[in-house]
Amino acid sequence: MTYAIKAPARYVQGAGILKDLGRNAKKLGERFLVIATESGWSRFGAQVEASLTEQGKQVLFTPFHGEATKDEVFSKMDQCKEAGCDVIVGMGGGKALDTAKAAAENLDLPCVIVPTVASNDAPCSGVAVLYNDAGVVVKAVLMRRNPDLVLVDTDIIAHAPARLFSAGLGDALATFFEARACKASGAKTMARGNVSNTAMMMAQLCYDLLMEKGRDALEAVRRQEATPALEDVVEASIFLSGLGFENGGLAAAHAINDGFAQEPQAHGMYHGEKVAFGVLAQLVLEHAPKEELEQVLSFLNDTGLPLTLEQLGVREIVPGTLQKVAEAACVPTQSTKNLRADITPQEVYDAILEADRLGRAYRSQ
Repeated sequence: MTYAIKAPARYVQGAGILKDLGRNAKKLGERFLVIATESGWSRFGAQVEASLTEQGKQVLFTPFHGEATKDEVFSKMDQCKEAGCDVIVGMGGGKALDTAKAAAENLDLPCVIVPTVASNDAPCSGVAVLYNDAGVVVKAVLMRRNPDLVLVDTDIIAHAPARLFSAGLGDALATFFEARACKASGAKTMARGNVSNTAMMMAQLCYDLLMEKGRDALEAVRRQEATPALEDVVEASIFLSGLGFENGGLAAAHAINDGFAQEPQAHGMYHGEKVAFGVLAQLVLEHAPKEELEQVLSFLNDTGLPLTLEQLGVREIVPGTLQKVAEAACVPTQSTKNLRADITPQEVYDAILEADRLGRAYRSQ
């Protein structure tokens, strides 16, 4: 058995910390290419530029066009080379960050990550997920190293949409259950090792913080306040969940999320929302105890995450389409096998329907 642990070189979190970006990144290079949406740059660009130029750095902004495709990555690489930049900064949501990570990996340049939402656990990881123009996952780029700096301004997170924060709770919720499954099955993680005690500790702490403070943190976002509860839960949903999934492994929850790419009715849902429902289906597959199911159902319900297929956008259950979801979740390259090697699409199909039944029953109480 071999353990392996990956993590960003530096993680900095706090309210108003964006003003210190330059001080934290000053040793990484001299000319910074910043990848962000036009909207993100209009809101935060002046502060980013001021912070970096105060340290004598040059800044070039390039707009992110909404999808983390290979073409987008290659375009950013070309711009970086043409401008002579030696550091790449990704600022925004998960797809903008993944574009920056993939471009930095391909060019072997330092990477700085500045999430403006806490909607998923991508910021700290050494994984960049690429999509096609239809939004379907085509490749996961496993990077040689994690970002050199992850800087999280919790005041920015507090002012982001509450639904995005809730989606991040759903993504983080999977961390413990998937790490536990990988530990039990002996599966290898994205860090190319078995699940260490350290990874399990991080995954457990992530789950404990969500259960204890997740609801209060979501209320803080609704009030647009950076409270102590919000600080703790952002640490859980960005740092602990990011390190937890990469070093603790993935299982059925994320595979079922990927499978829902086969269901057009669910295309408007966020990654973390689909993962949250995937957690419920994974617990069904594991024959989880009633108390554990009740705790998860309660958390999903209280934080606005989907307990049912209808809440996931699937208002009409089409058996053939749902079968495709289950089949996609069980292809050899997917992580459902980390739950159990011989799991079948029919079992996943049945678990999705049973999760939906449990969710509907809970909501009708």
